[in-house]
Amino acid sequence: MVGQSEYQLFETAAGVAAIGWASGGVVSFRLPAPSAGEAERAILRRLPDAVRAEPPAETAAVIDAAIRYFHGERIEFFDVPIDLGELPPFFAAVYDFVRKLGWGETTTYGAVARALDVGPEHARAVGQAMATNPVPLIVPCHRVMAAGGKIGGFSAPGGSTSKAHMLELEGVPMAPVQQGFDF
Repeated sequence: MVGQSEYQLFETAAGVAAIGWASGGVVSFRLPAPSAGEAERAILRRLPDAVRAEPPAETAAVIDAAIRYFHGERIEFFDVPIDLGELPPFFAAVYDFVRKLGWGETTTYGAVARALDVGPEHARAVGQAMATNPVPLIVPCHRVMAAGGKIGGFSAPGGSTSKAHMLELEGVPMAPVQQGFDF
């Protein structure tokens, strides 16, 4: 990441989200949380030296698109400039692949691994990349599911319930989220 990071909080239909940016583009995005305090703590965990600021026009357009997305409007984030800094090459490849998934299009961790020519045994590594995705929604990790159509994990506020809600917004039919263990 180049230059000083800045951030802003904003209200969505699903709660308070946060976005961080620098000169190269969006560097962090926090999915909606129940409170502004929680959203701010989340963005500052990723960007501890960031300062709250009014977003430039390009970032303000991403905020507007995210607000519309959480109201159920079909929005794609393919062209949003992102700056994720130095990443392990595998994670960068995963993010590039997942970023191309469109509205309502889902895949599995194993399918992403196979698409990257590393084989389904790397599905866990794909899951690790998704769990540490610094820009969820822009890199739509919610569209990557576990095998057999199971929802899989989700590290954002609200966990798997939030993932299911985002997929339902996109018209993906979901089974009820299981709250217990799956033995």
